Amino acid sequence: MIISQLKGIDPVIKKILRKSQTNEEITPDEALKLLKVSGREFSALQYVANQICQEKKGNVVTFVVNRNINFTNICSKQCLFCSFSHLENHEDAFLLTMEDIRNKAIEAKELDCTELCIQGGINPNLSFDYYLDILKTVKKVDPNIHTHAFSPEEIFFMSRLYDDYIEATLKQLKKAGLDSIPGTAAEMLVDKIRKIICPNKISTAQWIEIITTSHELGIPTTSTMMYGHIEDLEDRITHLTILRNIQKNTFGITEFVPLPFVKGNPALSKLKKYPLKPNYGMSDLKLFCVARLFLNNYIDNIQTSWVKLGPKLAQVSLNYGVNDFSGTLMEENISRSAGAEFGQYLSPSEMKTIIRNAGRIPAQRDTLYNILRKF
Repeated sequence: MIISQLKGIDPVIKKILRKSQTNEEITPDEALKLLKVSGREFSALQYVANQICQEKKGNVVTFVVNRNINFTNICSKQCLFCSFSHLENHEDAFLLTMEDIRNKAIEAKELDCTELCIQGGINPNLSFDYYLDILKTVKKVDPNIHTHAFSPEEIFFMSRLYDDYIEATLKQLKKAGLDSIPGTAAEMLVDKIRKIICPNKISTAQWIEIITTSHELGIPTTSTMMYGHIEDLEDRITHLTILRNIQKNTFGITEFVPLPFVKGNPALSKLKKYPLKPNYGMSDLKLFCVARLFLNNYIDNIQTSWVKLGPKLAQVSLNYGVNDFSGTLMEENISRSAGAEFGQYLSPSEMKTIIRNAGRIPAQRDTLYNILRKF
């Protein structure tokens, strides 16, 4: 029986969507075709993405009560998309002390946060002990709070400080209190793009090595994609394919988080040689849908970023294959520095209202997607 939402659409697109409905793996070429749809085909894509999401997650949309700690904005990498970082002699440069971090952890505990998300710039003056002390300080405040810390870029930097072995570095971090790793510093996992937007960062192969080694050591990670700048649609599919291949081998990725490029302040927005390509709301929603279909049976959780998209579009995305509304993110600094307009904090009560008004059931989760309570 042909579902009415698929009647009258391009037969090629219909075939791909029917494959997805039967949980068959779609190919990168098929995913690329879906990223290019419009009109009735886009409506059909939305229907199938939402259907699969509901089959996997029911009508529940989750969120986590967490806070960010950005411990330094001093960074030597000078990525063209970043407006958060500064060189050490800049008047706005900062580095938190352990007492600062302790106080922020205490505040998070008092606000019933279950997670601390800890990241910073690549500050050449830091020692490996500084990173270990962050973890130990947090665990002294609350041994039960989940420490979600340090991007693969930071871990690569630490490995150079410590022993030049990723595995040994990760073992020391885990021993000190690391619970999971944000899959940031991924940006776009296509080296021709990385050489332009973040030429001083780790390569795609190095990012993959750090993520997979983490999984082998029992340290879960998230996964991200920063899109909507100079990349092509083909680059987005290449990135998704890398994530799916990692997950096939390790199943250590807890979620996928598409992060639209915030173009307000970064130097990348001003480069005439590499003009930005248009990316508006429908492109965001298509990417959510395609991620749901392409990652089906591998990465179950697709997260929307209310900080990047704004609460209104993030709410709309809950009908486009998304099942997670991100975190409360108290003191979110990186997106704000780039020009994001949507604040640093959403309270749990605001999140519950947004989710309910989308016709969904709000639920608080922990970092690993265990449901703590439904509302």
